[in-house]
Amino acid sequence: MKKSTDKHNMVFFDQEEKELYESLERGEWKSLKNMEKEIARHRTYASYTLEKMRKTESISIRLTPTDLSRIKAKAVEEGMPYQTLISSLIHKYAHKA
Repeated sequence: MKKSTDKHNMVFFDQEEKELYESLERGEWKSLKNMEKEIARHRTYASYTLEKMRKTESISIRLTPTDLSRIKAKAVEEGMPYQTLISSLIHKYAHKA
């Protein structure tokens, strides 16, 4: 999301930022009626998630070097540690309906 400016101080957005800006300009965004309640709700979610993360077990797993390299690359793209990505993938699979 790096922005650059030209000599006329015009800001240039990446594609995602451009889409968000255009959506905002079209009036598609709505204010929350009870911001404090929403913040408290999301704090509860975050607290629960962090508590669950503290209660984990370690496992050993063997992967091919190619698979591990690709997982590490995907983790970099997602902006997270590769072990967190693997855990997330296993969690999604385990809870799939």
